[in-house]
Amino acid sequence: MHNETVRLDPGKLSELYAQLGEVGAEDVICRAIEELAVRLSHCERLWRQNDMPNLRKSARSLIAIADQIGMSAMAGIARDVTCVIDDEDHAATAATLFRLLRVGERSLTAVWDQQDLSV
Repeated sequence: MHNETVRLDPGKLSELYAQLGEVGAEDVICRAIEELAVRLSHCERLWRQNDMPNLRKSARSLIAIADQIGMSAMAGIARDVTCVIDDEDHAATAATLFRLLRVGERSLTAVWDQQDLSV
């Protein structure tokens, strides 16, 4: 069992609130969390289908969304996934992708809990 540290950039969240106000920022955060969850699931599915070109696209799409709401660890690992796919290193892709999935799940929970958002 791997235990990953989740890093959130509170400055990004504060910046969102300052720019968009409480309602606008919470809307952006909720939509980003939902989109990240969908894309993480999609990445896992593409891995299982051995569709590396689309896995790379999907992992790359996570970077901007994660950065937008201060998920720096998740964005960095998504960058790593795209790099190991480019290197055609199957073992590293597997390890890095599953690290992304672990950190992604924990990051989504952390942002949700930090914002005390309700569904």
